[in-house]
Amino acid sequence: MTNNDKRSGSVNLGRHAAECKICAHPLRDEIEHDFINWRSPAGIAKQYELTNRATVYRHAHVLGLFSKRQRNVRAALERIIEQAGEVDVTAPAVVAAIQAYSKINAAGQWVDRSEHVNLNELFERMSQEELEAYARDGALPVWFTATVSATASDGQSRQRMQLLRSVETAESPNWGPGVHAGVL
Repeated sequence: MTNNDKRSGSVNLGRHAAECKICAHPLRDEIEHDFINWRSPAGIAKQYELTNRATVYRHAHVLGLFSKRQRNVRAALERIIEQAGEVDVTAPAVVAAIQAYSKINAAGQWVDRSEHVNLNELFERMSQEELEAYARDGALPVWFTATVSATASDGQSRQRMQLLRSVETAESPNWGPGVHAGVL
C-alpha cells in the first residue's frame, strides 16, 4: 500500500481478505452480525477466539461495518432497556434510553416529532354559527378543542392546555418558551 493509499483510507481488499482472521473464520457472518448489533468488540474477540478487539475493529473498518452499526443504534438502546432489570441502572437512565429509542426510526435516523396547530386556521374553519356562539358564550366547537388537545401528548402539553383555556375564557394567552403567537 502506498502512502497515498494510507492517507486516502483505501484498502486492498484482496490483501485484507488473505490476512484477516475474521474473513477466514467459519463464523464470519455471526461475528459481523454481533458487531453491527453493538456487541462489544472485546467480547466478540473472546467468544470467537480472535487475537484481540483490534482484529474486530480493523475488519469492521475495512468492510464499512461502522456505518451499518451506526444506523443500528436502536439495537444498542434495546440492550440497555432489556438489561434495566438485571443491573444497577437509575430510573432516569432507563427513561432516557426509552425516549431516545422512540425517536429513532427503522433506518437509524433521529426523528424529532413535533406538532403545530395554527389557531388562526382553526378559527377560519369555524362556521358562522360557531363563531357567533364563541362570541356570545365563549364556547368553542368540540372539534376545535379535540384538535388542540389531540396534540397535547408531548412535553408542551401544559402550555397547549393553558393556551386552550385562555382561548376559551378570552383571556390573553400565557405563551411559554418556544411557543409563538398563532402556532401551538
